[in-house]
Amino acid sequence: MQPTLVAVAHGSRDPRAQHAVEALLDRVRELRPRLDVRLGHIELNRPLLGDALREASGSAVLVPLLLGRGHHVKRDLPASAARAAHLRTRIAAPLGPHPLLVEALYDRLVEAGWTPGAAVVLAAAGSRDPDSAADTRRSAALLSERLGGVAVVAAYACAAAPTVPDAVRALAARGHHRVAVASYFTAPGRFATQCAAAAPGPAAAPLGAHPALARLVLRRYDAALAASVAGDRRELATA
Repeated sequence: MQPTLVAVAHGSRDPRAQHAVEALLDRVRELRPRLDVRLGHIELNRPLLGDALREASGSAVLVPLLLGRGHHVKRDLPASAARAAHLRTRIAAPLGPHPLLVEALYDRLVEAGWTPGAAVVLAAAGSRDPDSAADTRRSAALLSERLGGVAVVAAYACAAAPTVPDAVRALAARGHHRVAVASYFTAPGRFATQCAAAAPGPAAAPLGAHPALARLVLRRYDAALAASVAGDRRELATA
């Protein structure tokens, strides 16, 4: 039996968020029909991650539907996995940064009306964790390459600087008068809406059920399994 894939979403009071995540997981199931794919939320929505893990058996891979390293990935997920003592658990890397994520960002920008040459603000939730900020900046650099070298600036809804309005003003001061906002969010929510409202031009939708994102979820799942197998082999070799 393949380990269960438990996708871990943050949770949101926006009712559109869970619909978007469920649509993404439906795409994952279409790509791998025999895989048991479940959903757990860190907060605000059901099922909560602890409940999802209690209902699983055997082994599971937790795949965070989060876009960088931060408190949830470093603290909350390991703590939840440790409490699920009946399971053999592995934790996959967050979705970002990754070229597949950049493809989804690119498509959402084009859908919103971005045109070549326009600068971009990559709007993220924000975190006090420096690794999370580094991941967002790396995604901004990858997106800049994908867009042909245009200026892409990472900005945040909270907990980090610059804010999206500040980033827009900074780009305008540098002579960039066409600016779009890319949504570095998996699903709709308060922060995504707040960032989009600050866009002076096109504002991309959250990534949602983009096909590239579904492939990336499975890529992270497979990589976590491969790393676990390699670790088991190393342990046997040194036993």
